[in-house]
Amino acid sequence: MNRSKSETTRSIDIVNGGLWKNILMFAIPLAVSSVLQQLFNSVDVAVVGKFATSQDQAAVGCTGALINLMINLFVGISVGANVVISNYLGSKKDDKVKSAVHTSIVIALVSGIFLLVIGIIVARPVLVLMDTPADTLNLAVDYMKIYFLGMPFIMLYNFGAAILRSIGDTKRPLYCLTVAGVLNAALNLFLVIVFHLGVTGVAIATVISNIVSSLMITYILIHENEPVKLSVKKLGISKQDLSKILKIGVPAGIQGMVFSFANVFIQAALNGFGSDVVAGSAVALNYEFIIYFIVSAFSQTAVTFVSTNFGAGNYDRVKKVFRICMIYSVVISQALGIIVALNGFFFASIFTSKAAVAGYAVTRMRLLLFFYLLVSSYEIGGAALRGMGHSMTPAALTVFGTCVLRLVWIYTVFVKYHSYDVLLIVYPVSWIITGVAVLAAYVYVSKKECKI
Repeated sequence: MNRSKSETTRSIDIVNGGLWKNILMFAIPLAVSSVLQQLFNSVDVAVVGKFATSQDQAAVGCTGALINLMINLFVGISVGANVVISNYLGSKKDDKVKSAVHTSIVIALVSGIFLLVIGIIVARPVLVLMDTPADTLNLAVDYMKIYFLGMPFIMLYNFGAAILRSIGDTKRPLYCLTVAGVLNAALNLFLVIVFHLGVTGVAIATVISNIVSSLMITYILIHENEPVKLSVKKLGISKQDLSKILKIGVPAGIQGMVFSFANVFIQAALNGFGSDVVAGSAVALNYEFIIYFIVSAFSQTAVTFVSTNFGAGNYDRVKKVFRICMIYSVVISQALGIIVALNGFFFASIFTSKAAVAGYAVTRMRLLLFFYLLVSSYEIGGAALRGMGHSMTPAALTVFGTCVLRLVWIYTVFVKYHSYDVLLIVYPVSWIITGVAVLAAYVYVSKKECKI
């Protein structure tokens, strides 16, 4: 595999070298990239919270679970692309890498167009089914329809970033999102404050920002060295690579969808408490997402490092990768969770000036963020399993531990004890059950696959 000196300095050696430093250096840009991606929505919430109404803020906030439900399958498939390409790189199959790269880009474009069409069609009927407050419904529909116009670009960015991660490069995707994030914030303020466009303005700003980040990452791939260089003329589907990508990616996507599916029902239950509760929950969610993306960064790192080393036959290194990623994820995410929860009113004030909204936000922060270390158990465990080619196992366990349990909770415990607090307690309960199950599966599979 011929790499230029500049490419080598951009990439991290996944198969050799010290793991503690390499994992951290790989994960930090991933975490910052994910946080910046989430900040597209967070800035939307903050701008409308400060310069529009709580109905505008609720409209942006209440669409999050539904948007995630619809896109998570395809984001999961991008994880499959990462695993397959990393595995080929680890086993030095450059021709296979080239084929998988071009197959991945075609999947990105097709899935993005599919989501654009479906999102526009289902926006209103699904938001109605979720009991979205009447004073928020039309605004939420407008936000979703405009947001989904950017889906082809969102998918192109995610798959492009997955390709770069497979060669150990997490820095350039970060650069793309940094530019797009600054642009998003500036456009938000301009369109809302100057043109008074409210929800429509923040949605337009997000779409434009996603277009910019996707075009930048496409440019990088077109000018990249072999074997991950993108050529428009070579775009096509390899049935073999498609099958491998879907085998890993679909279960990973289902896992993400299951979380979002259950969260759609939780959001529907929250909607019944009115706009202030919906807005307060949306404020707290911004911090949950930011902290979750710390966990997700080490999860994605575990996928890449495990799959590459597994492909290279470095089984002892696979075990070390799991342990190091778990330690980093637990310590960093829990520390941030405690800081945010203890200073809840300060952090809520960034997004809202309304006392009632801030109060509901702080309640959610304190009920969930003090227990956030539990999330690492199933995220890192599931990532290691996917890296070893076992993607269905964590997906199946997640279906039970999150979707089934949370739905049962909503229609039993929450019905009997109908309160905001009781509804939210289902999160840490489901984290414990899912985490124990996924970690047990990891121990069993790793002993079998890695002889450890």
